[in-house]
Amino acid sequence: MRFLFRLQRSLLLAACAGLALTPLLPAQQSAGQALASLRFRAIGPAIQGGRVDDIAVSAQNPNVIYIGTANGGLWKSSDGGNAWAPVFDGQTNLSIGAVAVAPSNPAIVWAGTGEANNRQSATWGNGVYRSLDGGRSWQHMGLDDTQSIGRIAIDPSNPQVVYVAALGHLWGANPQRGLFKTSDGGKTWQKVLFLSENTGVSDVRINPQSPNIVYAAAYERRRTPWGFDGGGPEGGVYRSLDGGATWAKLANGLPDKGPIGRIGLAIYAQNPNIVYALIESEHSGLFRSDDGGNSWTRMSSVDPRPSYFSQIRVDPSNDLRLWMGGVQLRYSTDGGKNWTTDRNVLIHPDFHAIWIDPRDSHHVVVGCDGGVFITRDRGRHWYHASTMPLGQAYEVSYDDQRPYHVCAGLQDNAVWCAPNRVLNNQGILNSDWKSAEGGDGFYVAHDPRNPDVVYAEMEGGNLTRRNLRTGQFLVIQPQPPFGQPRYRFNWDAPLIVSNQAPGTLFFGASRVFKSTDAGNTWTPLGSELTTKFDRDKAPILGQIPSRKTTLSLNDGVSAFPTLTELAQSPLNAQILWAGTDDGNLQVSRDGGQTWANVIANLPGVPKGTWVSRIEASRTAPGTAYVAFDGHRSDDLHPYLYKTTDYGQSWTSLSGGIPAAAGSIHVIREDPSHPNVLFAGAQFGGFVSLDGGATWSQLRMGLPSLQVDDIQVQPRQHDLILATHGRSIYILDDILALENMTPQTLAEPMHLFPIRAATEWIVNGDGWFSAEHFAGPNPPDGAILDLYLAAAPAAGQSAKIEITDAGGKPVRTLTAAGLHAGINRIIWDFRRGTAVPQSPQSQPGFATYPAPNTDGGGRGYDGSAHGIMVPPGLYSVHVQLADRTASQTVEMLADPRITLNPAAEAARQALWLRLDALYAAGIQARDLANGIQTSLKAVTANWKPAGGDPAISPAIQDQAKTIATKLDAIQSAFISQRGFFGNGNLLLPAIAELMGKLEYESAAPPAQQPQRAAALAAKLGSLQASLHTLTSGALPQLNTALNKAGIPRVLAVPKAPSPRPNPF
Repeated sequence: MRFLFRLQRSLLLAACAGLALTPLLPAQQSAGQALASLRFRAIGPAIQGGRVDDIAVSAQNPNVIYIGTANGGLWKSSDGGNAWAPVFDGQTNLSIGAVAVAPSNPAIVWAGTGEANNRQSATWGNGVYRSLDGGRSWQHMGLDDTQSIGRIAIDPSNPQVVYVAALGHLWGANPQRGLFKTSDGGKTWQKVLFLSENTGVSDVRINPQSPNIVYAAAYERRRTPWGFDGGGPEGGVYRSLDGGATWAKLANGLPDKGPIGRIGLAIYAQNPNIVYALIESEHSGLFRSDDGGNSWTRMSSVDPRPSYFSQIRVDPSNDLRLWMGGVQLRYSTDGGKNWTTDRNVLIHPDFHAIWIDPRDSHHVVVGCDGGVFITRDRGRHWYHASTMPLGQAYEVSYDDQRPYHVCAGLQDNAVWCAPNRVLNNQGILNSDWKSAEGGDGFYVAHDPRNPDVVYAEMEGGNLTRRNLRTGQFLVIQPQPPFGQPRYRFNWDAPLIVSNQAPGTLFFGASRVFKSTDAGNTWTPLGSELTTKFDRDKAPILGQIPSRKTTLSLNDGVSAFPTLTELAQSPLNAQILWAGTDDGNLQVSRDGGQTWANVIANLPGVPKGTWVSRIEASRTAPGTAYVAFDGHRSDDLHPYLYKTTDYGQSWTSLSGGIPAAAGSIHVIREDPSHPNVLFAGAQFGGFVSLDGGATWSQLRMGLPSLQVDDIQVQPRQHDLILATHGRSIYILDDILALENMTPQTLAEPMHLFPIRAATEWIVNGDGWFSAEHFAGPNPPDGAILDLYLAAAPAAGQSAKIEITDAGGKPVRTLTAAGLHAGINRIIWDFRRGTAVPQSPQSQPGFATYPAPNTDGGGRGYDGSAHGIMVPPGLYSVHVQLADRTASQTVEMLADPRITLNPAAEAARQALWLRLDALYAAGIQARDLANGIQTSLKAVTANWKPAGGDPAISPAIQDQAKTIATKLDAIQSAFISQRGFFGNGNLLLPAIAELMGKLEYESAAPPAQQPQRAAALAAKLGSLQASLHTLTSGALPQLNTALNKAGIPRVLAVPKAPSPRPNPF
């Protein structure tokens, strides 16, 4: 790869981290051990962020900020929000509902897992964690089955006392909910407030001046696959005056009739008798108490979408200045009587977390569905911390461009597309991602006829066809005849862009629609495919919902039942599969005209379980894989099945997936190796190398993330993951994984097939600070995956010989530090060169790094690193001790350029002659250095002339003459003042000319061969001087020294005669 900045050198050995599997044989590595050194790379996007649930800031240092995200873990900034790092990735659950820092000790941090925002896509947690070192390490402190944590409150003076507001299961009843308290730092817990198995606590606040006074917000809620009920009679504001020992439900101005929904609380720190409560009820609104909760006044009816927000904060310096979360960020200066949204200036909507600096209330940090925003002027201007890839991706797709592009649909953050690698030195930036659709992003697919055209979907079946190059788009959602009911589309409606019939689309509502003209017109296929379940007659929390009295009725579930999944057989376009959110699984063998419901044939799947993914196999028309997601019925088990007879019988494949993985969201068959399967679960990705008989978790640097979609780019053999919390990950080149067998693992050494690689011409686009996100590019060059059954002996390295199609040597690499398993080695497609690559490690020798080594305006660093080999086929031979292995690799030219074979041959030939010239120059320089060093050693103890009769003036004059001639020769190679700025030094000048050739793509201009000839002539002159010196003056001096009985100058070989100028 031709960089326009100084390259990192040729050999990369990947670091390792775990992918644990049970060993196949005691003496043989497991597949997981072998794959451990591979690494996923996170490519973003970070441009839109993702849902932030909570914010905690050190009371001692407002620059130390923690944010808890819905599915992306816990992040920390130590510089006020410029740079961020994940601090929770080593844990098994990355859904953070609450985070708190001990007011009296900033090293103590608590995190509660499982968000409390009641979203239909919300995940569940596994309890609370504590850190005693500012987030560097964590300990699980229990409350495993709380699943959702709304708030953590720590006693302001005693960090051992902690309250946890636990909502419990969102999708079912459970006893571990309510308000929990520990007085010993989490060793033991008391459930100090419990109302029922349906009612939890969403918020808790401690009086900062009297910490025995505690307020808690009780909340009854329930989600089902078909709807949501966001309130009940047990909800309300509760107060304890004795540290949680006893509680009283507060009234006297608060809503006390009908169901009570979600409640948010705030206390004014300077006067804790002032308490605010944001309450959902028949008479929702903001309430204020000035007497510690004894009486309340309704300030306004404003309470936007409470089941999703319910966040109220009071300015620490002014009890009338309030901030309220919601779709828009609201601000009040009169205690909540009136509100403005004028602080929503170029800022993402949907605000769930607000922190106000107690020292300076102009400084506010908010968390929303778009990440973190920071203001220093109370919302007049905002800074977006867009360095965290927190995208909650539902679906991902790819095209076949070079480089190929990926597109992803993100929760509340639209649909975005970007190349999987960029052609600059920075990496994949936010600016490289281009929007293809707005709203909540879901399915997106490229038109196989034109990669500029994508079909992108937002919530509720809103489908568009967009040209990414021109920006033109057309809404193509199927519409019913005028006056007819709207079609029912799922939140994430399934879409197929057929690869078998150009312009053919399939789209799922409650039935399947087909278009043969790219979505301009649609035809319904067959009939309704759901059970026609009537959700208006289905109870939630034991009662039939009412549009008049049920709070937040069916929030987020606009339609039910609907199709959730579609698949078309890649072998037979007439075979279609469809799955629904009410548990139907349908198959059609006539292109969708008729359907057979095969769900009754599946053993062990509870009735009504959501169909999360269908994968039609490439091996046989009747073979398919189906994943089910039961968590919406409070069933967290993985369900995964395979059929080989169109659904007449099924085999469970989920036995090897641990129950802790949770629901399965996606199953994919590898496009070139069908025995290799990939599954995405609530807590991680999994791979099977034996058709689903056994599974292992995809770690390889990947946190325990929710994986919603998986694709394999077939040309590049890249594994692409859509994670619901950390955007898109790619594992480059899985040929080793695809080709791994028990037989290969039994070999002492194995070199896996090497995929073809492209020599990209890459530009330097400048530099940036920590305030910018950059997803890494894939490795540049050929990826050599070398498997070793055991680590080599200490000090033993592998020799890698690369030859061209004619068998001529191109490069020799030495791979040291090898380990058992796969060692990923990168050949950067460069030839070997005589130019040293680490001049700083060679005292006395100076190559030519330019003064500005990042390339500056010159476009390259001024030195040679080895010219890129021409496109073609190359052989790779590995030798380690007595073991050998070989493969071939094809180098492809950058598709943007057309190479002229004659010009390329001329460029290569000139570079090779220059490299030989450089080697000759090194020989001459080293010879001169050796003679000078020996001469100085001999003459160092000589006394001045006349001081020692043995050292005659004639001998001393001979030595001085030789030294002077050597100085003249050496000065042509090395500047005594350093090499910077001197373009007349021979070796740097040769290296500079070689470097120019390396970064060019055309025939050398006439001046370059001319310059090469001049340099060769200069070297010839120096070689001639050395030859004369070593043939005449130096032997004469040694003869005189011998006669005088004085140690002579170290014998050196005679300099060779200059050769004819090769240029």
